[in-house]
Amino acid sequence: MDSLIIIQLLIVLLALYVGARYGSLALGAISGIGLAILVFGFQMKPGTPPTDVIYIIVAAVTCAGMLQASGGMDWMIQLAEKLLRKNPGRITFLAPLCTFFLTVMVGTGHVVYTLMPIICDIALKKGIRPERPCGVASIASQLGITCSPIAAAVASFVIISSANGFEITNLQVIAVTLPSVLCGLMTASALSYRRGLDLDKDPKFQARCANPETYQYMYGNTATLLDVEISKEAKRSVYIFLAALGIIVLFSVFQIAGCDLRPSFATGQLNASGEPILKPLSMNIIIQIVMIAAAAFMILFAKAQPKKAVEGAVWQSGMVAVVAIYGIAWLADTFFGNYMEVMKAGLGGIVAQYPWAIAFAFFTVSVLINSQGAVVVSMLPLAYSLDIPGPVLIGVLPSVYGYFFIPNYPSDIATVNFDRSGTTRIGKYLFNHSFMMPGLVSVSIATLVGYLITTVFF
Repeated sequence: MDSLIIIQLLIVLLALYVGARYGSLALGAISGIGLAILVFGFQMKPGTPPTDVIYIIVAAVTCAGMLQASGGMDWMIQLAEKLLRKNPGRITFLAPLCTFFLTVMVGTGHVVYTLMPIICDIALKKGIRPERPCGVASIASQLGITCSPIAAAVASFVIISSANGFEITNLQVIAVTLPSVLCGLMTASALSYRRGLDLDKDPKFQARCANPETYQYMYGNTATLLDVEISKEAKRSVYIFLAALGIIVLFSVFQIAGCDLRPSFATGQLNASGEPILKPLSMNIIIQIVMIAAAAFMILFAKAQPKKAVEGAVWQSGMVAVVAIYGIAWLADTFFGNYMEVMKAGLGGIVAQYPWAIAFAFFTVSVLINSQGAVVVSMLPLAYSLDIPGPVLIGVLPSVYGYFFIPNYPSDIATVNFDRSGTTRIGKYLFNHSFMMPGLVSVSIATLVGYLITTVFF
């Protein structure tokens, strides 16, 4: 690797580092500075913007935003709260399952912010150290992204795999990631069950309890949605959303079964018999159509207000993700695209012998860019160019989540703030935080189990 490549790589890393300090929106914008330097300064051919992925995010987030605006998300969280309050002693296992499946259904981990203070409240009132369920629940809310049929990471994997000759459906990806991630999360939950000192033996917590004002702050209020009245329109929006998910899954099921329901269109080319070659509609287009239509049905039949959706946390965080992925993936594609042969020469020998080693690259990049979708878009083409088999890449897909390593992601920071007991914390030395153990355990076990599943069944 000559000095020019090293300088250009440092520019890419510097753009990511500076952007990460300012947050997700800045990640995308400052990546644009790096892109401009590479293209205009070093005359590098620009890569391709990840438009297909961006369109899917816009469609899915618009639908989820309408779900939130109509009150449907409150109903979903209320149901989760009822389950947790009926089983407070099992909250270390049930809380991550609730945050995980909320993310799987909606396609973004930002839907769990309302549930997090409820988890903290239930644990504290039960006398359970809140760090135990909160740490793994925050991890679960992000790991669910690799198991959602409408998440950008899964959709991107399918699109890029198809472009590289590995035909796979969203459902087939989830058939691997769902059981593997659940194994990882349950292992982390088991290890969290007795994590840290019990509250009655924790001197720091007892010192907080000795202060009357702090004690009132911790125990004086109850975080709950059980007193929120759920309208019939809110419930209707959930039914519409679930129907949309069902339609997407149905297309994948029939495609796998060999009875493809997708409409086909002429490609403009002719086969040997002179007949037009037909190509079925891609799943990424189907997801966009179904999600946008579902959002419209929520407006028409569930009284979802577009203005309220735009002001909501889900839609805003989703649009921030669009900008982040747009800039990051374009910058990465530009760099890797111009040095693909160099990358093959440098990494080809390693991944040829140990193809699963690409998981370490996925994880490392995720630590830098805080987006699983961006990791897939920027790194998966490189992985295919190194001739890593598609089944191996499905197996190691959970490794695209590594941004818990440095605790600066909004869900982790919010969880620390929601925990009134102070047990969920970011340590003095930054890396000794409450999310490190459950994060490393969950991702490691999920990646290992996923790799074993694909080894057996593919």
